[in-house]
Amino acid sequence: MIFFKKKGAVHREDGSTTHRPKEDKFDTGLKRSRNRFREGLLSLVGKEIKIDHDFMDEIEAFLYQSDFGPRITESLLQKIEESSRKSPVTNYEHIQDIIRDAFRDHFAGNDAKIPVGNHHPFVLLVAGVNGSGKTTTLGKLAYAYAQQGKKSLIIAGDTYRAAAVEQLETWAQRAGASFIKNPGAKNPSGIIYDGIQKGIRDQSDLILIDTAGRLHNKAHLMEELSKIIRVIQKLIPDAPHENLLVLDGTVGQNGLIQAREFGKILPISGLVVTKLDGTAKGGVLAAIHEEMGVPVKFVGLGEKIDDLLPFDADLYVDSLFGNRD
Repeated sequence: MIFFKKKGAVHREDGSTTHRPKEDKFDTGLKRSRNRFREGLLSLVGKEIKIDHDFMDEIEAFLYQSDFGPRITESLLQKIEESSRKSPVTNYEHIQDIIRDAFRDHFAGNDAKIPVGNHHPFVLLVAGVNGSGKTTTLGKLAYAYAQQGKKSLIIAGDTYRAAAVEQLETWAQRAGASFIKNPGAKNPSGIIYDGIQKGIRDQSDLILIDTAGRLHNKAHLMEELSKIIRVIQKLIPDAPHENLLVLDGTVGQNGLIQAREFGKILPISGLVVTKLDGTAKGGVLAAIHEEMGVPVKFVGLGEKIDDLLPFDADLYVDSLFGNRD
């Protein structure tokens, strides 16, 4: 059977269609960002442009408004000026191409792999402020790995919010994951210790650990996370094998502040940026990645259980700029 490509699907000669869900999810999830970016840039650029001081000021303001952050914005402005010195930059497509290529270069070294097969069980700790999407991320991660035949255990280590524990248990059930909690516990270390023991005993492939998301008392949170890691290492000396920070993509520059604060408390190995379908500011992902200097591992592109996807830099850039085939 011969296949040929068309945007969002693979079409067969007999007229039937096989959808490409990963590509489609990126394309659909980034629709708002893509539309806003195009409209904003077109309003500045028009059909013909002249690279001068006023134009650069307008582009700078637009990039800041799109949550690119100071470092990425400065880099993009330099690239536009450099390109204009080499050859005339005269229209919207030129500006878009410069920014698109800079995005692609920025994420060129991003490694989204989680080496789950390197350890058994693989211990993955998840941090993030309340409301960032941390609870749903844990459930979606368990579901994603279940689709790969992996057996997961989720530990409810955020003992401060009963509603969050109930929500996490519901997600665990939906994902087909084991779950352990202690509603009466005030100290998370005990339930995490019990959970690690259970994961080892049950031969779980993954142990996913939720943690509290309070940043208003950083000293207490730092002490708590340090204790959690010590408890984990009593049973599995080289764990946690991955520390993921969950950030809400809709909060813009506040996400950078959260990333800085958690980076002081925990050695972050990867980022999960959620709710990208709900933000119209396409630059936030690059800004957070630049700030933290760690890979983007997953992105949240919708509310469904399969809408958390491994970050694919090429798909992200192509979907954001509308360059899908």
